[in-house]
Amino acid sequence: MILYHGSNMEVSAPKILIPSHALDFGPGFYTTLNRDQAVDFASKVVLRRGGVPIVNEYEINEKMAFELCDVLKFDQPNEVWLDFVCTCRDGCNAAEGRDLIFGPVANDDVYRTLALYREGEITKDETLARLKIKQLYNQLVFATAKALAFIRFRKSEVIA
Repeated sequence: MILYHGSNMEVSAPKILIPSHALDFGPGFYTTLNRDQAVDFASKVVLRRGGVPIVNEYEINEKMAFELCDVLKFDQPNEVWLDFVCTCRDGCNAAEGRDLIFGPVANDDVYRTLALYREGEITKDETLARLKIKQLYNQLVFATAKALAFIRFRKSEVIA
């Protein structure tokens, strides 16, 4: 499996970082299967922190990693996923004890829907209905050092 990570620097030795704000799946090293999503994220990182947009590429033997690690997998944005993401975004590490978390990423479009839900403006059913019509990419989060042992850096590319 090929994975991507957008940044403003080459990340040849990924680390678990505690972010300054709550993320979808809690602390970890975030990757995606979608290169375009990594390009978009790299551009956003550069706007916040400066530098140049860089997409890092990795590979992982997912069969081995998923067999040997404690994996939490969400196949779709369902009620369990929604509750999990909202808990993590509230600053609680709902993924604690898990090595890998795999599932849909809440992109900018989805954040607006989640914000409406969290503010009580729309119901859980309305939120899930809105999410079903959106194109959601997947993310694979490495939440422990054990999980990071399975990722191998391939290359980085500056995005023009």
